[in-house]
Amino acid sequence: MDLFEHRAAKKNIGRPLAERMRPQNLDEFIGQTHIAGKGTLIRNAILKDSLFSMILWGPPGCGKTTLANIIANETRSFFVQISAVLSGVKDIRAIIDDAKKQKDLFDKRTILFVDEIHRFNKSQQDAFLHHVESGLITLVGATTENPSFEVIPALMSRCRVITLNALSPEDMKTVLLRALKDEERGLGKEAVSFSDDALMCIVKMADGDVRAALNSLEMVAFQAKVDESVEDGAAEGIRVELDTIEKILQKKVLLYDKSGEEHYNLISALHKSLRGSDPDAAVYWLLRMLSAGEDPFYIARRMVRFATEDIGIADTNALIVSLNAMEAYRFLGYPEGELALVEAAVYLATAPKSNSIYTTYNKIKDVIRNTGSLPVPHHIRNAPTGLMKDLGYGKGYKYAHDYKEGFVAQEHLPESLKGDRFYLPTERGYEKIVKQRLEAWLALRKKGQDR
Repeated sequence: MDLFEHRAAKKNIGRPLAERMRPQNLDEFIGQTHIAGKGTLIRNAILKDSLFSMILWGPPGCGKTTLANIIANETRSFFVQISAVLSGVKDIRAIIDDAKKQKDLFDKRTILFVDEIHRFNKSQQDAFLHHVESGLITLVGATTENPSFEVIPALMSRCRVITLNALSPEDMKTVLLRALKDEERGLGKEAVSFSDDALMCIVKMADGDVRAALNSLEMVAFQAKVDESVEDGAAEGIRVELDTIEKILQKKVLLYDKSGEEHYNLISALHKSLRGSDPDAAVYWLLRMLSAGEDPFYIARRMVRFATEDIGIADTNALIVSLNAMEAYRFLGYPEGELALVEAAVYLATAPKSNSIYTTYNKIKDVIRNTGSLPVPHHIRNAPTGLMKDLGYGKGYKYAHDYKEGFVAQEHLPESLKGDRFYLPTERGYEKIVKQRLEAWLALRKKGQDR
């Protein structure tokens, strides 16, 4: 081993595989071709060192920090990286001072990468505004949260939002194979190979998170070598199969074939069992998914969706029960929290069913798509100024609470949709009462009678 190889090997000691395998340039960057592929805006901006301020938004392990590191490696600007979890306004001011020195002394631009930028409060985000506006710093923020809600509008207007996606199974597999072959940074010298089933199991369990997949790969490879050494006194030519992963993770890997079809089969079976009012089958498929390693919050989110799509206001408690089950699991964790999910599944399966909310949603979305921005009728417009009142805003509006039974026979839809009905309740559960109430009001509206 020469001096440079020795330094490279020493540099990798103690570093996790996910960190060692982090791409160093755009050619190593896998996935996100919509933003980093040839001819794309981001790729050209990096290669030409003409970067603009941006917010990288995407799920964990999709490559946000990696892309920032590539920017650091491939641009000639002064690059600074901080985490919003560990930094404050004082740190930002120090960075701004350094940026001024870089510009004055070396005529260098400063690129500031802020990881988890959504953790900064309003005043901390305000500290960037003037310097981003003036061009002193080019801000690159990374967040897993929707920047529309977590980043102040003034900063959003100065940055371009770049959306990253969870990596596809094919891209994830490519990353793992590269790690297994790489002898300098990866596991290429470890004499450990993985069967295709074993590799795809790790891919599916990581659910698009490259960091999680590489961490799992490293852990399984290490433990497989340890087990082989203990049993055979040697650790060469080790082959990791699906049952090896089951043994190391100490649970049966029940789910997910290579294409991911089984994942969708199981969630489909759960959904259809709930819709079919079959609590036994619903709990069976729920526990099949949990036993296979499915993310409990994915299941919880699907049940929340079911409560609105297939039950609606036929039983208004369904949504509450589903949300409470999700929070209960968040509070209790595994395994105690699983009972909360089971309770929600039984409740949803045995609740009265109605998809009228779902069909109403689709009908009105179609109408809006086809009719565009229809004007608000004048009588239900807001009239805070004299001019608006003179123009007829609010004229003729009837305040429902002024009437004995709180109902007035006035139209609230745009003129061209007058008389249209979208929400058609069923005769099931609480919706039966709602239907009777609406039919009575409809009859009064046709007669022009207030109550």
